[in-house]
Amino acid sequence: MQPTNRFFDDLSKLMTNAMGVAQGARAEAETAMKSLMDRWLADRDFVTREEFDAVRAMAQKAREENEALKARIVALEEKTKG
Repeated sequence: MQPTNRFFDDLSKLMTNAMGVAQGARAEAETAMKSLMDRWLADRDFVTREEFDAVRAMAQKAREENEALKARIVALEEKTKG
């Protein structure tokens, strides 16, 4: 019965090693894919959320200033007419 136990021990070690190799390959593939995606996104020149929010705030402020100037022009025009 000794050869059977040795066979199962060797098979168990082989499967354990195979799982370790598979996990290592998975981690390496994930790292490579993440690196590829990071490069792809960087090449697309996307903006960060912070940059987008800053530009949106600037645009909102510019719109508000534009509306205030428009109202001021209308008031000045009415004043010069009357």
